[in-house]
Amino acid sequence: MTLYLIGLGLANEKDISVKGLEIVKKCDNLYLENYTSLLQCSVHDLEKFYGKKISLIDREKAEQGAEKIVEEAKKKEVAFLVVGDPFSATTHIELFRLAKEKKVSVKVIHNASILTAVGITGLQLYKFGKVTSIPFLNDNPHVETPYSVLQENLLRGAHTLCLLDLKPEQNKFMTIAEALETLEKIEQRKKEKIIHDDLLVVGCARLGSDNELIKAGTVKEIKRINFGPPPYCVIIPGKLHFMEEEMLKLWKK
Repeated sequence: MTLYLIGLGLANEKDISVKGLEIVKKCDNLYLENYTSLLQCSVHDLEKFYGKKISLIDREKAEQGAEKIVEEAKKKEVAFLVVGDPFSATTHIELFRLAKEKKVSVKVIHNASILTAVGITGLQLYKFGKVTSIPFLNDNPHVETPYSVLQENLLRGAHTLCLLDLKPEQNKFMTIAEALETLEKIEQRKKEKIIHDDLLVVGCARLGSDNELIKAGTVKEIKRINFGPPPYCVIIPGKLHFMEEEMLKLWKK
């Protein structure tokens, strides 16, 4: 018996790998994490394609129920389904570690991730620095971490990928404009002159899907754009190679 951590990719039910689909079809229990990102399809679409029922797991259930899932995998074939790649979000490493600790067989089926999909912008992946998350200010009104990470990356000339907060159970997803406004509010406190109207940023929506949207422009310009449905991310470029500059022209407003 085995615990499988299976990446679903970024778009819809058909993004799962052939290997992942074969495993899903033989599993006894399927769990889908519902807190790190969002597919462009419904749980019903997944169930119809897989021919299996799926149990939704939010962050709290995943953290509190990790041992239960691992225990199940001692007697059954269990799949934990993750949007993107299983290890794009560090929260899923605990399941892997726990399974290893409990001597439960665990296998990982990788897939496309936002961490690599951003390469479509033309920004070179090896030039990205630390990734940061931008939380809702209501939950963390004094947050400074994303600003500090951005500042550190810019000092090194590195690009910064900002992942935006989401609460799928409330149908609440931080927009690109809200993310930039959050950085502006931190700037008002820090006064380091990092975030300003003319700063070059790249807004991305639904990367990996057929209707993905990418726009490059100043903070002032990008805040005015309607990016449509989630999920979203924001990239703040560091020092640009001339080829990166040419590619970003493709995404200008």
